[in-house]
Amino acid sequence: MKAPKIPPHANSITKGVPLKLSLNEETIHYLSENLHWAWSGFGREQFVTRALEGLEELELMERARHIGRAMKEFLPDDYGEAMEVFVNSMTPARMEVVDIGSAMYYYLPYSAYLAEFGVGDERFETSVRGLYELTMRFTSEWAIRPFLLESEERMMAQIMDWLDDPNPHVRRLCSEGTRPLLPWGTRLANDDPDKTAPILEALKNDEELYVRRSVANHLGDLAKKNPEWVFARCEKWLAEGASKELKWVIRHAVRYWAKREDPRALEIRVKAK
Repeated sequence: MKAPKIPPHANSITKGVPLKLSLNEETIHYLSENLHWAWSGFGREQFVTRALEGLEELELMERARHIGRAMKEFLPDDYGEAMEVFVNSMTPARMEVVDIGSAMYYYLPYSAYLAEFGVGDERFETSVRGLYELTMRFTSEWAIRPFLLESEERMMAQIMDWLDDPNPHVRRLCSEGTRPLLPWGTRLANDDPDKTAPILEALKNDEELYVRRSVANHLGDLAKKNPEWVFARCEKWLAEGASKELKWVIRHAVRYWAKREDPRALEIRVKAK
């Protein structure tokens, strides 16, 4: 293998096949080759043996954590050096927004590694680089959650710096990673909508639907506990002359309550048509 590649099977997981099978023996072999390509000291055979131990009975996220822990065993002890290997073992960053299907789950062990071993003041800057690089290949929405819990002020400041990043995957992370009810994500301790309001305001008119959809889902999460706040925000945007694209975000944001025939949500949906 001359440069990092993801396994061919990663694009072939079909509907009805358990997603956990995207992290299988072939995945582990590709990981071992990519990590060894980035650092000749990486113990390929030992890593494969360790990562395969007990893999069969594990579900998707458990597999990711198990493989991430095996990565930790065979990466350099120095965290900065380990992150160099971590980043250099990845395939090229993506700027485009395309559906790559189950191929993205190849990187789930990287996410698990960052979430478990990257938290801590002394590791923060190094880990931020890992989060940034990972989200351009896969997503860092799950990996970023422990950082928001342990270093909320510092992580939120970094997120604000990413809001105008040229890469849409980075901009999406700002909204998706801070969602109160992120699927599969660790619950954040505080779902005060004012904390993430600047993120939503900055991205509500993003040029990429991919990013705007995350804003809509984020608002939908907030609406479940803070409907009045979301209703007021949507009404404000409508009063300011929301674009067709923003009206889609608004309709999506209030759909939970519209389905329950809440009068205010229904009125917002009518105005956002």
